[in-house]
Amino acid sequence: MKYPKEYLDEIKLRLKVSQVVGKSVQLKKRGKEFVGLSPFKNEKSPSFTVSDEKEFYHCFSTGEHGNIFDFLMKTKSLGFGEAVKELAAEAGMPQYKFSIMDNEKEKRFNTYKNIFKEYSDFFHQQLFKSENNQALLYLEKRGFNQSIIKEFNLGYVPWQNNFYEKLLSKFSEAEIILTGLYYKNEKQNKYVDRFNSRIIFPINNLISETIAFGGRIIRESQLAKYINSPETEFYKKGRTIFNLDKAKALRSETNKVIIVEGYMDVVSLYAAGIKNTISNSGTALTETQIELIWKFYSSPNICLDGDQSGQSAALRIAEKLLPLINENNKIYFSIMPKGEDPDDFIKKNGKDKFNEFLKSRKIIQSYIWDAYISEVDINNPFEISKFEKKIKSLCYGIKDETLKKYILEDFLSKLNGLTPIQNYKKVFTPFAKRSFNILNETKQLYKDKNNFSKAEIKEQSILYILLNYLNLAKNKKDDLFKINFSNKQNEELKKEIISQLKSSDIFENNKPKIDEKYQSLVNEIEKNTNLKNILLKKDNEERVEILDDLIEELKEMNHLKQIEFLENKLAKNLDEGSYSELIKLKSQLNRE
Repeated sequence: MKYPKEYLDEIKLRLKVSQVVGKSVQLKKRGKEFVGLSPFKNEKSPSFTVSDEKEFYHCFSTGEHGNIFDFLMKTKSLGFGEAVKELAAEAGMPQYKFSIMDNEKEKRFNTYKNIFKEYSDFFHQQLFKSENNQALLYLEKRGFNQSIIKEFNLGYVPWQNNFYEKLLSKFSEAEIILTGLYYKNEKQNKYVDRFNSRIIFPINNLISETIAFGGRIIRESQLAKYINSPETEFYKKGRTIFNLDKAKALRSETNKVIIVEGYMDVVSLYAAGIKNTISNSGTALTETQIELIWKFYSSPNICLDGDQSGQSAALRIAEKLLPLINENNKIYFSIMPKGEDPDDFIKKNGKDKFNEFLKSRKIIQSYIWDAYISEVDINNPFEISKFEKKIKSLCYGIKDETLKKYILEDFLSKLNGLTPIQNYKKVFTPFAKRSFNILNETKQLYKDKNNFSKAEIKEQSILYILLNYLNLAKNKKDDLFKINFSNKQNEELKKEIISQLKSSDIFENNKPKIDEKYQSLVNEIEKNTNLKNILLKKDNEERVEILDDLIEELKEMNHLKQIEFLENKLAKNLDEGSYSELIKLKSQLNRE
């Protein structure tokens, strides 16, 4: 449930950050701020700062940063709502009353988690029943002692159990079905336990409330080896991380966390003493998940299985998440030996060997390079050309502009080293200074963009859409015809494309046929546009909106340019015609 901003601001107005933090951290006044020992890390010298004026705390040793709500959530493992309630009480404010819909949702969640609690506890006890001995033996063979089994509250769901009937004595059928724990067998007209004959792994939210399960079958079967709970109102796979509720407690000891593929890997590493281990619940790691992980660990290390599917998944994750990295939040990859997973490795080699193996991790951009180059014949210029375009395109997607520049520089330097001539020079000129040609190439990219006016950048953005998504412009012919591009070449290319639009031709690959005389301009547009990666992630409706915005912005710029021209003209020689035209343009601009 979302609290109104005014309510949260009132709490912050009544409570100073030093007042809230000072209850658990001994603070000393230093100028306008307070300092103390970090609550997130064992340290001897204070690196923790509190600013009442700026309404935040910051820990220089761990990078933890936030307001009074964040502080309670991180130090007391509270949910946001619980932190708000506690601080509101401390501030002497009444508890916020949500709408009927908010209250209904809260009631549904309380029922939901109560059902999961009863289900989890019941089937945890079933694991130790003599008739289910095969399940306990299976876990013991995997190296899980009873202490670990109890800590994770692992359970076993026997075939044809009657727990559904027990739940019905406390909860309604509709409430039980909303959990996804049961599905209906239409032929037999009864509800069946989704996790029949499976060991279950409780999946918890950040405050250790069970909201889903993972299940592992223990007998030979044609059924899937692993299954997860279906998504529900309160469980979204792409927003949940297995074991993060436990692992986040270790952030004061390390900024690293290991991301593995499955529940077994997590529990196996945890049992071996490597507790900063989590799993993305068998799904491709999402942007939401990595952002959540970064709140606790700045350097996660992805360590998937060493088979082909595991490594392919790792590369897809790297390609997807590269745009999100920055100087504070990084991603690393550890490549397991072929055919092994973390569970196999640690059982065979032990904790120390696994920690030693993790030291060979690769930062994301190096991992991507190595994965790509291993598939390229460096003696084939066509493959090298394709590879260069691919690696550059990926790099251009990085959102942090400064980091993008230096990673691009690194990639270009490696690309330069692939040529035989460059290699020859490196061998026979040992005292040669480092060549700055590649850095100059990067600088030139940025210099080229700075040489364009704002209007020319808008014009080239519109042209890029016309060159690559021509069908989107079918209903924009008149608008495009009416606006004049400031750059002569841009205007000629625009007219050429509009003429093709009016001819109602069918365009191959949604692209116009461009005369060779425009090829250098087209290349320049493809090279300099910032729209490429943005448009790839949009649907056609959103692309049309972007085109509309660009057209309107260019119209406004043209009007402002005309107004500026007329104002300068009137300053030199006041005449009625120019004055009337100026008033007309300003009125038109105000209406738009």
